[in-house]
Amino acid sequence: MESKTLDLRHLECPEPVKKAQEELDSIKEGSIIILVKSPSNWNIERFAKKSGFKIDMVKHQDYYELKIIKTPYAKTEESILKKIVNTLKGKSEENDSKNVLLIVGTDTMGKEDDIGRVLIKGFFETIKATKEIPHTIFFLNAGVKLTTMDNEIVPILKDIEAMGAEIFSCGACLKHYGLETELKVGYRGATTHIVEGMTDFKKVVWI
Repeated sequence: MESKTLDLRHLECPEPVKKAQEELDSIKEGSIIILVKSPSNWNIERFAKKSGFKIDMVKHQDYYELKIIKTPYAKTEESILKKIVNTLKGKSEENDSKNVLLIVGTDTMGKEDDIGRVLIKGFFETIKATKEIPHTIFFLNAGVKLTTMDNEIVPILKDIEAMGAEIFSCGACLKHYGLETELKVGYRGATTHIVEGMTDFKKVVWI
């Protein structure tokens, strides 16, 4: 069985997950130990689990160590097991898919900033009030200002997160705006969330 160690701590998202996928695609069977920093560890973990690979993750002081084991029939075995579990739960493959991925690429709605800020606050307040909670909300571009700088919207987003939504902010966008240490709700993420949205979600909504 092949074994290899990849030190990807120097790479920014989404490069680590791309490198991990390339290495795993290049072998039929074996294990790979990957050293990465957050949030790449979560993205690689999601990819590995989705592919049916076994993964163990250990947190060190300033990085994560992930051991991924690939077997020739990992995906097939995982798919069969999932079907069995869903059958026992009375769930179908169709009902098991995620509902909505909401992508927020702005900190306002529309061209006029003043009314746009009122509208986007009202949008999230409506989500909270109606309990129409997306499975995942991904903030990118100027949208990351809502999860960092906007003291009116952050509490609303925290409530939406507590109601079950997964919230992520683009790591590259946080870095661009100098907001890497200002994240107040959710986690750092990468554009892999958008790519996954094309297949993993019933609906993808952009605002």
